[in-house]
Amino acid sequence: MTQKKFKLGLIPKIIIGIIIGIILGSFAPEWLNKIFVTFTSIFGNFLNFVIPLLIIGFVTAGIAELGSGAGKLLGITVGLAYAFTLVSGFSAYFVGINLLPAIIIPETASNLTEAAKELEPFFIIEMPAILDVMSALLISFILGLGISITQSAPLRKAAEDFQAIISMVIEKIVIPLLPIYIIGVFINMTHTGQVATVFSVFWKVFLIVIIMHILIIILQFSVGCTISKKNVIKCLKIQTTAYMTALGTQSSAATIPINVDCSEKMGISKGIREFVIPLCATVHLSGSTITLTICAMAVMMLNGLTIDFGIFVGFIAMLGITMVAAPGVPGGAVMAALGVLESVLGFTEPMLALMIALYIAQDSFGTACNVSGDQAIAMIVDTIQGEK
Repeated sequence: MTQKKFKLGLIPKIIIGIIIGIILGSFAPEWLNKIFVTFTSIFGNFLNFVIPLLIIGFVTAGIAELGSGAGKLLGITVGLAYAFTLVSGFSAYFVGINLLPAIIIPETASNLTEAAKELEPFFIIEMPAILDVMSALLISFILGLGISITQSAPLRKAAEDFQAIISMVIEKIVIPLLPIYIIGVFINMTHTGQVATVFSVFWKVFLIVIIMHILIIILQFSVGCTISKKNVIKCLKIQTTAYMTALGTQSSAATIPINVDCSEKMGISKGIREFVIPLCATVHLSGSTITLTICAMAVMMLNGLTIDFGIFVGFIAMLGITMVAAPGVPGGAVMAALGVLESVLGFTEPMLALMIALYIAQDSFGTACNVSGDQAIAMIVDTIQGEK
C-alpha cells in the first residue's frame, strides 16, 4: 500500500513566504537579503516578459472557443456571465470608494510614500517584452474573433497549443517560484518599514472582500431563483457543497463535477447544467472581479494614487474579458489580470507583486464565489430554454 504524499498548497506556501520575508527583513544581514531581492528583480522582469504572451495565449483561445458551440444559447450564457461580472465589479467599486477611505487615511498612505529606500539587487537582467499589453490584447481579439468566424481548425489548434505552452510556463515556473518571489517582496517591505502599514490595512480589506462575495452570491441566487421560481434558501443550502469544494481546491475546473451535481439537485435540466456549468467555469468571474477591484483600489490609495471612476469603468470591463479561460491553476485570474492592472491602472512592479500576494491569499474565497454564481446563470438559461 503506497503512502499518499503530502502536498503543501499554494496559499500556505505564500503565507510561509511572507513570514520568512518579514523575519529575514528584520534580522538577516543585508547581503543575504539582497540575494532574495536580486531573484525577485529577475523574476519580476520575467513576469513582465510573460504577461503579453499570457494574454495572447489565453484570450485568443478563450474567444475562439466561445465562437463555436450552441449558438444563441452560448451567447445568452456568456452575456449573463459578463453581466454578472460587471455588476460584481461595479458593486465592489462603489463599496470600496465608500469604505476604503475610512481604512486608508492620508497618514497611512504617507507611511508608505515616505518609507526608507528599498534594497537594490546585486545586478539586473533586462527582459523586454516582445510587445506591450494593449497590442497583445488587440492581437488576441483579432485572432480570437477571426478563428471563431472562419472556423479554421489549424488556427484553433495553434491557439490551443500556444495556450497549453503558456499554461505550462505558469504551472511549472511561475507558480512554484512565487513563494520565493514573495519572500523578496516582503524583505524589501520590512526593510523600508512598510509591512506593518500593509498588514494593518489589508485584514480589513479582506473582510470587506469576503462579505462582498457572500452578498453577491445571495443577490445572484435571488435573481436566479426568482426567474426560475425556485426556493432561494433551499438552493443556497444545496450550493454549500460546491462552495466548500471550491474553498478547498481553489479551482473552478476541479469543482465542475460537484457543481453539476448541485445543479441536478436544484432541478436544472441535464443538457443545460452540463453545458452552462463547465462554460461558466471559464467565463464567469464575479468573485475574482470583486477581489481584484477592491484590492487594486486599496493598493492605489496606499500609494497615494487617485481613484478615478472613468478609469475603473475600463478596468472592470477589461477584467471580464482578459480573465476568460485564465489558467486552471490557483492564482490564474490575477496572472491574467496583470496586464490590465499595468496598462489601465498604471501599476508598477512592486504594486503588481503586492496584488499577486493579496489575491492568492484569498483565492479560494474568490473561486467559491465564482462557481456559486454559475448556478444562478444556469437557472436563468434553463428557464429561457424551457420557455422556448
